[in-house]
Amino acid sequence: MLLTDKYVDKIHGIITCYDRIIIQGYIPNWSHAEAMTTYMKLNNFRIFDYPSFSQPLTEQVRENAEQIACDNGIEIEFIRKFHAFRKDDRIQKIISQTGKTEGLIHIFSAMECCNTYKPWHDKITGKTFLKFDQSKCLYYYFYFIDRELGLCYLRVPTWPPFRLQFYMNGHNLLAHKLDKKQITYRMHDNAFLEISDTETAQKLSDRINPEDLHKILDVFAKRYSPVPGSLGLGYTWTVQQIECATDVTFQKPEYLEPLYDEIIRTAIFTVKPDNIATFLGQRITYNCIKEIGTNYNQRILGTRIKHHMGDVSIKMYDKFGHVLRIESTCNDIGTFRVEREVNHRDGSSSVQKAPLKKSIYSLYQLFTIMKSANYRYLEFISSFDDHSSGRKKLAEVSHPQKEKERKYLITALGKEIIAAGLTENNLILVPALTS
Repeated sequence: MLLTDKYVDKIHGIITCYDRIIIQGYIPNWSHAEAMTTYMKLNNFRIFDYPSFSQPLTEQVRENAEQIACDNGIEIEFIRKFHAFRKDDRIQKIISQTGKTEGLIHIFSAMECCNTYKPWHDKITGKTFLKFDQSKCLYYYFYFIDRELGLCYLRVPTWPPFRLQFYMNGHNLLAHKLDKKQITYRMHDNAFLEISDTETAQKLSDRINPEDLHKILDVFAKRYSPVPGSLGLGYTWTVQQIECATDVTFQKPEYLEPLYDEIIRTAIFTVKPDNIATFLGQRITYNCIKEIGTNYNQRILGTRIKHHMGDVSIKMYDKFGHVLRIESTCNDIGTFRVEREVNHRDGSSSVQKAPLKKSIYSLYQLFTIMKSANYRYLEFISSFDDHSSGRKKLAEVSHPQKEKERKYLITALGKEIIAAGLTENNLILVPALTS
């Protein structure tokens, strides 16, 4: 029996949806050194002219960012020192000051490492080409509030191959869907504290439309990264990092606190590597080289337990005292193997087990996988014995009771209850009261 069934009278409901989503956009013709080499040769650019080819494109991105800032009355803020502040905190402060609910919020800029290419001539083969390199370039962070996706940002580099990074939160997308269906809810930060119709809300969360998301991302790319469009190129969008959260929302913090404390302390000693692999839909084989383990952290906001296996992890924590959150995270969705059509080099194809494609069009299938992982973990912790009520009763009889300026400590011994009166200077034993 799940926790949601055991404590049905103490919870508002359970909802699963995507949380943090980071999507990467790349230009297929420029995505790797060989592709960029081919592009330059086809367009009659000399390989060693790569820097002079790139510089005007850099100026185009900068001029576009400055024009956007001017049009919106925003001053671009250059970050001189990393970790000097959290960008998210600064954005929330700006939102609270300006009261903006839609449109561009702020623009950051910073010098950061970037992957790029450099010209190279191989004396042995006599071939000239581009090879992978790492350097630094200026990045722009455009923070904005979209009507459907909520608070987002797009990270835009000023040097080829102009690989983009887009951030959104699935809870904001679900909130928009609930508004359209006129379903009332109470939301704090990235968590729903109450939803009037959780069954319908879950159905809305399950319906993921990658086609619509693709169109929106193309609009953002055209607006903030104008180079590809000016050259007749476009972006392909892939999932870089993703989180899927299952929230069990309790009516009162007093209901969740003792239960959560019992669960998390039991999980520390109970969850083994085999269990972690099962939760995440993975297998431990004789040649497995993935690191598997559990981390327990005590933070100001509460406690958290995290189980990880390679690029996939699952964690549990209490949020705002009301929400028991189980959250699976993946940094490489190709870790998951699914039945799909595989095209072979000889032109044939077959349906077989293969890594999940990293495209945003895998979001629907990925949601099913991660939601199942969360529910396997929920089933596991639901099997724990709940001693929270016993601990509460023990606390009641082991803490002093005060009556008429005198404290009493009541302890049960067999069929008798012994009351000990406590004063400031001495301990007075009171005759036993037989039950």
